Order: sequence, then C-alpha cells, then structure tokens
Amino acid sequence: MGIDLAALDETLANARGLLLSARLASGRRPARIGGGNPGGRRLLRRFGGGHWEGELSSSALSTATAVTALTLVDRTRHEALIRRGLAWLARHRNADGGWGDTVLSKSNISTTALAWAAFGAAGQWADGHREAVAGAEAWLGRAAGGLDPARLAAAIDARYGSDRTFSAPILTMCALCGRLGEGAAAWSRVKPLPFELAALPHRLFKWLRLPVVSYALPALIAIGQARFVHAPPRNPLAWLVRRLIRRPTLARLVRMQPESGGFLEATPITSFVAMSLASIGERGHPVAAKAVEFLLASARDDGSWPIDTNLATWVTTLSVNALSPDPRFADLLPAGERARLLDWLLGQQHLVEHPYTHAEPGGWAWTDLSGGVPDADDTAGALRALRALAPADPRVRQAAARGIAWLLGLQNRDGGIPTFCRGWGALPFDRSADDLTAHALLALNAWLGGRIAGSPPPDLARRAERAIRRGLRFLAATQRSNGSWTPLWFGNQDEPNDENPTYGTARVLIALADLAGRHPEAAGPMLRRGVEWLLAAQNTDGGWGGAPSTPSSIEETALAVDALCRVAAKGGDEWMNGRVDEGQSHRSAIRNPQSAIAAGVAWLIEHTDRGRAMPPAPIGFYFAKLWYFERLYPLIFTVSALEQARRSGLEVKRDSC
Repeated sequence: MGIDLAALDETLANARGLLLSARLASGRRPARIGGGNPGGRRLLRRFGGGHWEGELSSSALSTATAVTALTLVDRTRHEALIRRGLAWLARHRNADGGWGDTVLSKSNISTTALAWAAFGAAGQWADGHREAVAGAEAWLGRAAGGLDPARLAAAIDARYGSDRTFSAPILTMCALCGRLGEGAAAWSRVKPLPFELAALPHRLFKWLRLPVVSYALPALIAIGQARFVHAPPRNPLAWLVRRLIRRPTLARLVRMQPESGGFLEATPITSFVAMSLASIGERGHPVAAKAVEFLLASARDDGSWPIDTNLATWVTTLSVNALSPDPRFADLLPAGERARLLDWLLGQQHLVEHPYTHAEPGGWAWTDLSGGVPDADDTAGALRALRALAPADPRVRQAAARGIAWLLGLQNRDGGIPTFCRGWGALPFDRSADDLTAHALLALNAWLGGRIAGSPPPDLARRAERAIRRGLRFLAATQRSNGSWTPLWFGNQDEPNDENPTYGTARVLIALADLAGRHPEAAGPMLRRGVEWLLAAQNTDGGWGGAPSTPSSIEETALAVDALCRVAAKGGDEWMNGRVDEGQSHRSAIRNPQSAIAAGVAWLIEHTDRGRAMPPAPIGFYFAKLWYFERLYPLIFTVSALEQARRSGLEVKRDSC
C-alpha cells in the first residue's frame, strides 16, 4: 500500500494554506477553520506581525471559578457576567449531568464539583438552572458515593494524591460556596497550606518539599491565608507566626503578579487567588483588584472563559517549525514576513530574572503576554524556530546563545529537563520529563549539527554536547519496557491513567531520529524499540489515539506519522525493520512500516476532508489533570506530518488506495 501522492499534495496544500492565511492584517478577516462542533466555527488569528495566536478551548472549570470569584468580590457590579457564565455552564453540561474541562471532555469530579459550587455561590440567580444543579448533584453522588462533605472531599483528594496544587483550591472554593457544610466543619475538609514558607528566600523552595508545584505559589499564599483566617490553628505559636507573616507574604504576592493581573495568564489560579482574598476581607487589595480586571478582560462573549489567554509563542514556533522543512519555505514565508516573525520572536525572550519563578534570563514562555513564565518546551521551540528563520543573523546568534545557556542551566542531575525550575522534584509536574528532554535535545542539536555561521561559541557547544549525552542516558532510563515514553503536559482522556504514550513516544523519536547520526550507539536501540511500540499502537482504521486501542485523533495520528517519516528519512531502515525482541508480542513484528505510514496518511486525508476541516481533540494538560484543546494543534501537526511524508522518499502511487 503506497501513499496516494495526489491526495497527499492536495491535503498538504489545503492545510498549509489555512495555516498561512489565518491572519488578521489590514482589515482582512482571518481564515475560518471548522470541523466538528466544539463551540461552533471560530476565527483563528495570525497577526500582521507574522505570529499566530490560535484559540484555546472554552473551559467549564475556568468559567466556574471566574463566576465564583466575581460573585465573592462584587456580585452586584458583575451581575451580567455572572449570569452569562452560569447560563453557559448550564448549556454545556454533559448528558450524564456532569462537566468536563472542555466541551469535548468527559465529566470529572473536579470540574463538576466546581460548577456545582458556582451555582451554590450564585444563590437565587441559580434558581433558573435547577435542572443543571440537580444533574450535578446526581453525578457527584455517583462519583463520590454521596454528597456528604467527607465523601466529596475524600474523592477530590484521592484524584490528586499528595499534590495539593488543585485539591486545596477546589475544596477551598467548595467551602466558600457552602458546599462542604458550615463554619469550622467545612474548613476542616481543606488541608492547610504553609503560606508562611513563601516568605523564605526562593532558593530554599526546592528543599522544602512544598505541597504545591513551583508555579502555584500564588495559590499557596492566597488559599493558605484563607484557610488560616477561616480555621485558625489551635497552637498559639503557629497562630502567631502565621498572623505575623500574612502581610509579608501578601507583599510577595504583589511582586509576583504580572502587569495583566493574570497569574500565568490562567483563569483558574487567578480566580482562586481573587476569591480567597475576597473571603478574608481583602476585596480591595491591589492583587484582588488586578485579578478581577484580568477576569473581566478575558471573558468571552458567549459567557465562558478559556483555561489560559493564549499560547501565542508556542503555536507560532510550532507553525514555523512545521513549515520550515518545505523546500519552498522562503516562498511560503517571504522575506518581509520572516523579518516580522523574527522581530516578534526575539522580542519574546525574557532578558531579566523572572519575578515569579526567579528563572534566569534567556528563556521563552508560551505566551507573549505578561503572565507567561519561561519554560523548557517553549525555549526549545523558539531556538528551533530561530534556527529556521535566520541562523546567521547576529541578533539570532546572541539570542540563541542565551537560550542554549538557559536550557543547559535547567538540566537536572538525572540528565532530564523539567518545565520551569531545576531541582524541584517532589511533585510530578516539577520533575524531569521525557517530552521536554527530547525537545531540548532536538533544539540543542539543531544548533550543533552543522558548520554554520550561527553555531554557538566553542565552550557553550562543548557544554551542549555533554548535556545531549546526559539527556540521552535519561531517555534510555525512562523508556518503558514496552518501548514507549510518556509526556508531561499532554494526555488522552480515553487512556485509563490519562497518559498519552503516543505523543511522548513520537516526540522522543523525532529527537532521536535527528540525533542518531551523531550518537548512533545511544540513539539506535531506543529508536528501534520506540518504533516497534508506535507501529503496534496503530489502530485498525489506520490512525492513532493516545495509546493502543484508544480512538484515533488528528493530533495523535499526525504526530505518529511525523515521527515514523523522520526515522525513515534519516536512513532508519535498520530500526524501522529491526527484529522484535524475543518474548515481545507487538503487532509491529508483522507490520510493514511503510504500509503503516501510508495508512496513517490516508487516515489524515480522509478525516481532515483533504485538509479543509480540523476538528480538535482534548489532548493538552494544564496544571494537574486539567484538560484543554487548541484549535491550531491539528492543523499544525497535520502540516508537519504531511510535509515529512512528502519528503520521506517512501513509496508513492498515483491512484487512491
């Protein structure tokens, strides 16, 4: 079974055209990208400066928290927004009575409890939504074994384990809305957060084993203070210490808050901070006031809120890196557009220590807005995009050197790369991650693999080479016995543990294919086992889901095709067709890799209407098990995959399969 070249070319041209024309400039309307009905057909924006903004899914969780924050701060002033938010929640509940994080997500206990709490805070305004409230109570009764506060709190705590990043805020909101009972009894269900630790020097945080992840310090402070005020400790010394430390930690919260008012540009954490401060008599505090301004500015016309404002830097670098392998890249993005893109991307590099995480200068965040925080994935993506746009530009060389040094400084002792901060390892979202490590290695190798004018200085290059070797050892150690890897910030709601080994394995294979030429002994064995797993994970319909036997999606099918094509294009026949280890029962033992790729391409052609429709799927994680989808993901991933298929040199045919 060969690849239908004519259908591939048509699909790639259509998808590429959508990606390039999704612009808003000179009064022209942006392209519409439809497919499915997750909220209707919307507009994706690419701005005159050249960058993409994309569009994150509306979120029931964000909407519930925003509505509650506005209710507790000033329900009279914000009545119209509150009512619209409640109406949106009522319209977008699932058939089983619960809510998922997005309109395409399965019901979960966290979002359903928060939506139920929001209706509780609304009082009489919820009277018109009694059916929604009753449905939520029935769903929670089934999921938690009853609405008794002890059962509900235990079920929410069990979802997150020792990580209080989200369990503490959820239970705090439930207590504030009267859903956990009255008075001290309600607050006894909320585990206290040691907000006094936030007054210590930030360099000590990684040694303190905080019960929240590194990016949740604002929640630690605000929610910790709310718990303290509503349920003071009985120990007089503990009470005195926390009483004295309240103002200093609030002052730290002021310093951490970005200009936009939105912590991480995220509605949930910003809402939790605002409602907690309002509940302890701090409605007029500058942090609460700016948080409300952020919530007002980020509300959507339909009454909903997204999980985050945008992923502009991330989707822009993904777009550039998807388009750049095309031999006609200079024609696709003419000189003027590349110059605007370059100026914009260079302008997103953080050049001073970040007040939130105290990250060193040199990294990139996921967004161009003030609430962004430098992180490994976006820094790696930016480095690759700069390499594609103008590697010899002196400004790019300087920015790349800073970015490479920043990534090297993030590498953990185990050789892996975490998200934000080196050395934070107590909770999963702060540990070294397979997909982040692979992306960082790919970015480093992009600047090392060739004698170009933009190559990093010799000392930095030597450090990068050592980091690559250490990173490869980390990936070898974390490869699962079945050959797969799992990512940190991406999941699949149909996989029992919400994991997405398809995404993780594809991302690692893309990096290993690039590194195999210079590090064959380290990369080769991992490549073969990873390819075997990916081939075995293909569904019978030709597509891939997040794991074997999960429903196929555009995002995951495109990632798998992309990875397999890159391995093949790099001369990976020895890994693509390697013998399956004795004792393994993977279907790849009898599956022809070229046929698998061709079937995946055919699936993409059919399920994107030849590149004209790109229905998204919930694939992204944000915070702890909080889902989102981004409307540009299926489009970008499809362009990248089909471009790799076009360039792979695999067998093609002129007629349909």
